[in-house]
Amino acid sequence: MFPSLALGFLVAGITAVAAASGSGCVGTISSLDDVSSAIQCTTVNINAFTVPAGKTFELQLLDGTTVNVLGEIQFGNLSWAGPLFRVMGNDVTFNGNNQRWDGGGPFYWDGQGSNDGVTRPLPMMQISISGTLNDVYVVNSPAHVFWIINPGPLTISGVTIDDLQGNYPNSRSGRAAAAHNTDGFDVGGSDILIQNCTVLNQDDCLAIKSGTNITFADNYCEYGHGISIGSISSNTVVSDIEIIGNHVVSSAYSFRIKTDTSATNSMVKNVTYIDNIATNCTDFGVLITQSYPSNLGTPGNGATISDINFNHGTTSLTANSGTYRVAVNCGSGSCTGDWDWSGLQTSGGKAGSIINNNLITGFVDTQ
Repeated sequence: MFPSLALGFLVAGITAVAAASGSGCVGTISSLDDVSSAIQCTTVNINAFTVPAGKTFELQLLDGTTVNVLGEIQFGNLSWAGPLFRVMGNDVTFNGNNQRWDGGGPFYWDGQGSNDGVTRPLPMMQISISGTLNDVYVVNSPAHVFWIINPGPLTISGVTIDDLQGNYPNSRSGRAAAAHNTDGFDVGGSDILIQNCTVLNQDDCLAIKSGTNITFADNYCEYGHGISIGSISSNTVVSDIEIIGNHVVSSAYSFRIKTDTSATNSMVKNVTYIDNIATNCTDFGVLITQSYPSNLGTPGNGATISDINFNHGTTSLTANSGTYRVAVNCGSGSCTGDWDWSGLQTSGGKAGSIINNNLITGFVDTQ
């Protein structure tokens, strides 16, 4: 769904080198010209301003820095690679205070997203910190919103992603929604908790690309592609994932695991879904497939998927008419371990196929 997260570090931007002194001061940013001096302090206040088109607003923070966003941040419009914002540091407290970060999405939206069409900055927000990130409010992202590549434990709370305007066609998208590939959280790190967030978008609410010990809890996802693991390419590990207490509404997929048909030497293991609610599923309720990018194509078996559980609480989903409630498309011998689905309840829609998987217990896909 998105280019290698590592490529974000290669994008030219405004680079400010953090000094080792000045930890007792307060730095204030009202333009990019203020960044290099402000990040010499361990308190950084960001006032409202507009980032010039074609520039990255980048913060390389001292350890233990607190960032307070005090006004709206806008970004000038230009067709370029991005990212728009990048923050790096250890033990950071990032307080968004629900001030808006406006990515200027309508300038870029053409119904094609990052697949083709206008070059757009990716991502809008690159987060490479440990610590906490709270109450960040993002509107109108050009495409992918957050890329998470954290150097240590990170808790993200109270984030709002509002790309609702992109649900409507514009003059360049024909009858299709103008926004596309507006992933909410693309995760490529470990030891992450994302909680109490709202995502209104046109693609994955969450897409875990790699990492371990990741919890996604008490979030609200609407209009997009729901909660995903993947897509998983070669030489990738995702493990110890908990999806807890989320509400997925009017999304193409509710809960999805997708490994590339051609993937080798990869694994997805120990994924647990607990007490989630999904309503108005439009394509699939649960889809686990090893034939990505096809949903139900010929599956590969170079990646393994093991120990996928819906238990320790009830996850309920309601599928729209004609929607598959559950479909599982494993490669030969590549789905393994325990699959306790005693906590999954489904209604509406129609039954899907279960291919190369006789491991599922405690669940019968009936309306």
